[in-house]
Amino acid sequence: MALSEFERLALEPGDVRDAVLRQLDRQALMALEQDWAFLARPGQLAPAGDWRIWLMMAGRGYGKTRAGAEWVRAIAQGDPTARIALVGATLGEARSVMVEGASGLLAIAPWWDRPAYAPALRTLRWPNGAMATLYGAAEPESLRGPQFSHGWADEIAKWAGGQAAWDNLMMGLRLGRQPRVLATTTPRPVPLVRGLVARDGADVVVTRGRTAENAAHLAEGFVAAMAERYGGTRLGRQELDGELMEEVEGALWSRALVERCRVAHVPGVLVRVVVAVDPPASVGGDACGIVVAGLGDDGRAYVIADASVAGQSPEGWARAVAAAALVHGADRVVAEANNGGAMVESVLVAAQETMPVKLVHASRGKAARAEPVAALYEAGRVAHRGAFPELEDQMCGLLAGGGYVGPGRSPDRADALVWALSELMLGKKGEARVRAM
Repeated sequence: MALSEFERLALEPGDVRDAVLRQLDRQALMALEQDWAFLARPGQLAPAGDWRIWLMMAGRGYGKTRAGAEWVRAIAQGDPTARIALVGATLGEARSVMVEGASGLLAIAPWWDRPAYAPALRTLRWPNGAMATLYGAAEPESLRGPQFSHGWADEIAKWAGGQAAWDNLMMGLRLGRQPRVLATTTPRPVPLVRGLVARDGADVVVTRGRTAENAAHLAEGFVAAMAERYGGTRLGRQELDGELMEEVEGALWSRALVERCRVAHVPGVLVRVVVAVDPPASVGGDACGIVVAGLGDDGRAYVIADASVAGQSPEGWARAVAAAALVHGADRVVAEANNGGAMVESVLVAAQETMPVKLVHASRGKAARAEPVAALYEAGRVAHRGAFPELEDQMCGLLAGGGYVGPGRSPDRADALVWALSELMLGKKGEARVRAM
């Protein structure tokens, strides 16, 4: 995790830190307290390059508001002719967060360069003449007519005015030598955000950040509490990790469906546990999908572990399978035999001689095999104990009727999941054994 210069200094031994600070007089210390280049983490500083739009997409509490306010302050201090649009979701939010908030423009301004704030006029004017005006995206027509050199657009993913407000802002960005806008937001898969992300590398620069990166400036225990409650879930990945969680049209699983099928603990006991394996086609190729699932005494299947590994030799992933089977007390291993056939069984048996192995042969495509398993989720007959982000991303990339648009070349984890749940729920149940979870 990238640290700010301030955080690096704070980590130094006390005597080293004191020696550095003793070299600075009172005026220098006061200046350092206001030096954003010293206080900011790299992801909070404006990126280099010839960009027109900077999209900062990060989790809650990352420091987006502070970064936006400091960016505006630097522009105002450096350009007396700057005319800056401050656009919040509503005019009230622009006022309460971007200007008057704990990390807003008034709070971060040094006493010697504090802007004059006129709430009734919706303006801030700096001593050198630079000026900013507040707007609300809920009233997109208010942005029609004015012109700007810069803009700060906050929480664009929640703008009710959405595209109309953004379009009017961009059309007004026609003053100065290099008009620019910073958009700060916690991501949501709305058209405005998706469109900007798609332009990354053209006129848009996208930076990302996680809530945990700002832990030193948040309440003690907050990050740990949020990770325990929401870690790996769709909500947590979006609101804490700053990920853009998109739904794929025509996918067998939606993220909403997976969320509905999530539990914190397995109620009762598991009467059967299997480890399913989707071996890679070549050494060092795709990952080896390894998924552990169990059948509960309530008749519901529970996915309890994703033990997949990448870049391993056959002996390496076989050891990972054996370890997963031992940890979870598996009854058997189910392995797809198409890639290697007897080799799959031989390396698994070599890793653990007593391990029961069942080879399964794929006669249909991955999506076709997955369809009846996806139907089990729709019927509420499968649950995930906890969160498995990489597995769930692959599940949500499998398309009905064939095709895969998820991460990686192949849905190896999702394929292992399909084999595990097919064995538990769509085939013979086998002999029941009881184990507590």
